[in-house]
Amino acid sequence: MPAKSKAQQMAAGAALSAKRGEKKKGELKGASKSMYESMSEKELKKMASTKQKGKPERVED
Repeated sequence: MPAKSKAQQMAAGAALSAKRGEKKKGELKGASKSMYESMSEKELKKMASTKQKGKPERVED
């Protein structure tokens, strides 16, 4: 599932780095923390690798 916004892509990247041990889990906040807990490394990699070009900064629900 590709990211729908730049913010979502960046949160996925932060969660992915924590999954890989490059960042401490305690440093995560908000969306990245919930992504870390609920998504696999493979899912996070797919979302984090989404191109940012043409994506909005944030998507309102």
